[in-house]
Amino acid sequence: MSGGRSAFWTVAFAFLIVMAFATLPSPLYGLYRERDGLSALTITIVYAIWAASTIAALVVVPFVAERIGRRGVMLAAAVTMMTAAAVLAAWQALPGLLVGRLLTGVSVGMAAGTAITYLIELRLRADPNASPAPARTIGTSVNVGALGVGPLVAGCLAAWVSHPLTLPYLVWIALGAVALVGLAAAPETGAPAAARAPFSVRLPAPAGAATLAAFAANGLFAGLSGLILATTFDRTSHALAGATLFIVFTAGVLSQLVTTGLRASRVFALGTISMLLGLVFLVIAVRLSTPSLALFLVSGGLIGAGAGAVFKGTTGLVLDGTAPENRVAMTAELLIALFIGLSVPVIGAGVALDQGASVPNTVLGFAVLVGLGVAGAGWGLLAHRQKSSPQAA
Repeated sequence: MSGGRSAFWTVAFAFLIVMAFATLPSPLYGLYRERDGLSALTITIVYAIWAASTIAALVVVPFVAERIGRRGVMLAAAVTMMTAAAVLAAWQALPGLLVGRLLTGVSVGMAAGTAITYLIELRLRADPNASPAPARTIGTSVNVGALGVGPLVAGCLAAWVSHPLTLPYLVWIALGAVALVGLAAAPETGAPAAARAPFSVRLPAPAGAATLAAFAANGLFAGLSGLILATTFDRTSHALAGATLFIVFTAGVLSQLVTTGLRASRVFALGTISMLLGLVFLVIAVRLSTPSLALFLVSGGLIGAGAGAVFKGTTGLVLDGTAPENRVAMTAELLIALFIGLSVPVIGAGVALDQGASVPNTVLGFAVLVGLGVAGAGWGLLAHRQKSSPQAA
């Protein structure tokens, strides 16, 4: 039993480290701009390469897991993350940044598409009579919360220590080595290859749309927060930039924890309302005659909390009704929607800013589009739930 708990927390730690590395450079992009003279469009391309490689890895991860198992995928994700960190630390030029972020996306896609299923199966292996809900909640909380840990650590290191474009990556290489040691001793839980049928079921469209829309709101705030802090609020602190993203993603974790026991329909409704309020406050915060930093931070917390609640709900709906042999494929499809949502506003806003749009107008335009998407997806998902299960509402 204790060995099963140890393996569970080892996998959770490895998942945390890899996912935190996904957003680690976010508060550092200003330094990259200064060092290499990068434009907003170039930074957008760097982000797009990371997003595309993440999604590509999520597409193939069911095939990979079928060949090398859950533990094998997590080991590969940790090794790839460490390789990406080494490239980013040693190759001090734009090509190194591009290659490093591409490898980062591969590692994130492998870990994100596997870890939640692996955690659930480790929990059931340790206690076959246990409910999978706590393990699933931990997995989704790590998935969302870790995205705020990387920027917080990198931002603090950039503000208070030397070599800010090297030291964070060295720290993550060391953390990755710790994760590898633990993963090497973890048991495999995957079903035999002959029993797997990873594409026999598909992600319900309303669940995918709700996840995409929720993280489009998250992506809008996370992608523009550093620029808004610098240009609208004249705050160039790397620590503040990292802490802002930490607030967003930590709010997502808290919303998952405080909605324990609520019906899915209520969780979705609360999450949708939270995101819409957050988008309204974001627009107001940057368009006031004297922009409000406090309101800006509140808007980020509301957006993050809403996205976390929606992700928890969709994951529960998807995995509770999915056979064990299909969980990796179903989780991967859910996360593809998540990362598309997280990426599209960032890329779109980057192009808009490169074409001369102002920050307030860019925020307004994308907030309206994302808000309509959030409201529409939330309404569609709740209607689908009521139609398929009248008692669920």
